[in-house]
Amino acid sequence: MIIEPRTRGFICTTAHPVGCAENVKTQIKYIQSKGQIEGPKKVLVIGSSTGFGLASRITSAFSSNAATIGVFFEKPPSEGRTASAGWYNTAAFEIEAHKKGLYAKSINGDAFSNEIKEKTLQLIKEDLGKIDLVIYSLASPVRTHPTTGIRHKSTLKPIGKSYTNKTVDFHTGEVKEVTIEPSVGEDIENTVTVMGGEDWQMWVNALQEADLLSENFKTVAYSYIGPKLTEAVYRKGTIGRAKDDLEKTAFSITDSLKNVNGNAYVSVNKALVTQSSSAIPVIPLYISLLYKVMKAEGLQEGCIEQIQRLFNTRLYLDEIPTDTKGRIRIDDWEMQANVQEQVAELWQQASTETLPVIGDLEGYTTEFFNLFGFKVEGVDYTKEVDEMVAIPGLRE
Repeated sequence: MIIEPRTRGFICTTAHPVGCAENVKTQIKYIQSKGQIEGPKKVLVIGSSTGFGLASRITSAFSSNAATIGVFFEKPPSEGRTASAGWYNTAAFEIEAHKKGLYAKSINGDAFSNEIKEKTLQLIKEDLGKIDLVIYSLASPVRTHPTTGIRHKSTLKPIGKSYTNKTVDFHTGEVKEVTIEPSVGEDIENTVTVMGGEDWQMWVNALQEADLLSENFKTVAYSYIGPKLTEAVYRKGTIGRAKDDLEKTAFSITDSLKNVNGNAYVSVNKALVTQSSSAIPVIPLYISLLYKVMKAEGLQEGCIEQIQRLFNTRLYLDEIPTDTKGRIRIDDWEMQANVQEQVAELWQQASTETLPVIGDLEGYTTEFFNLFGFKVEGVDYTKEVDEMVAIPGLRE
């Protein structure tokens, strides 16, 4: 079939298998160009099919020849209907990993559930024995709690009072004001339940109880802080409370890992175009301006560059540098004073008319479509492609 992008708000309901595969191959080539590192050898990536999770799996496999297991929740293809992008990403990754003789298997299902946890533990027992790294990179908006059965939904709201600021519709380029009403009722509690640290802790507890953790085991969860411009809706909003909980959980996990000399870290990463960030009002405009500045300064990174730098210059050093709250800061280039000062100045100038000049809306939009395999350089979108792509190492 000939596959075209179909968008609905901040999501694309179709994905292109060839475009997704090219994206994965490009990331692999980047990692290979950086050479080998003394990194992990047996890795579990929870939330492995897109964004930072996918980049973590690629980096583990192709920078240190690690065996990897990926857990994700993606839609498979059916005749005449495409799979979700993460499905095609995973298929492409596994094909390339297997070509190199690397172990790579995957589990598709709800990572919050006890069933998927147990299935994953069994696969590790059978194939790997023990693992030395767990990456936790889930970004689901909903979670059915495995103990209570209650379905919790996260919200992206300020706390205490409404928040009004500029945003951009990245499909049209229109800059306009948006007002976000404050959290009510159980919004904060639900967001923490979905996006906080409880499930990360559950995963590590389950792995430890099954004796599947190697000596000097590490686990990393990904977070974001961001600038003052966005803090009312992000770091000081409902999602910020969840991130606070995630960061607090790192310490409790570390305490529980003393028997294997293990450590848990939160890595604070930079703002990037992801399905999650596209859904947050204000953030697309901020990223459009940020990209313009960081590209001009020679500091721009995508997911793969960020994670390669995390592994190579932070995570596998003898002494891992952290901030005063114990967090790894790989957002350091974004948060440089000169970068943030320029973005703040451009923010004041931003309008529908000025954004094409002062911002990088084209770069933002291209990256958004790239997430789904569209607008990828070198791909002929007029050609028919087979939507029925299988993941070779999928554990049924």
